[in-house]
Amino acid sequence: MTTQQIDLARFIRDIPDWPKEGILFRDITPLLLDPQALRVGVDAMCAPYQDLGVDYVAAVEARGFVFGTAVAAQLNAGFIPIRKKGKLPFETVSVTYDLEYGTDTIEMHCDAVPAKAKILMVDDLLATGGTMKAACDLIEKVEGDIVGITCLIELTDLAGRQRLADYDIHTVISY
Repeated sequence: MTTQQIDLARFIRDIPDWPKEGILFRDITPLLLDPQALRVGVDAMCAPYQDLGVDYVAAVEARGFVFGTAVAAQLNAGFIPIRKKGKLPFETVSVTYDLEYGTDTIEMHCDAVPAKAKILMVDDLLATGGTMKAACDLIEKVEGDIVGITCLIELTDLAGRQRLADYDIHTVISY
């Protein structure tokens, strides 16, 4: 089954005013609960990158891990976990980036990316692009070659695609 045969958007639940008033949260849980929708979603995320020789898939915790590991398995690639500061047990490399109110830091193991390895960046949702941009900066800091970014959902009003204009971006569902 393909995205032409199944409407994946019907598996995304809208939760108004969460986590705070004025936010419309796009909940992926119903899609994760449906094996067919999950398979079609992962297939659609992988499709443009099937023949690019992706070496590794990288994703930021936590929902990025859900799709990142599935995409990595389907592309026969390794998986690079990118985590919040202080969560990894080995020597790390990090990037600090600006948030709306303050900063945050993400890290990965220093030996996670061989130089010039082909990396596909994955997340469940592309919103403002801030965290994804930081993750791309982290991969490029260690000389990884980003072949693209794939996300299940894109919130087009938040202009994340513009922040990531230097990369090939593929999304499956747009709001």
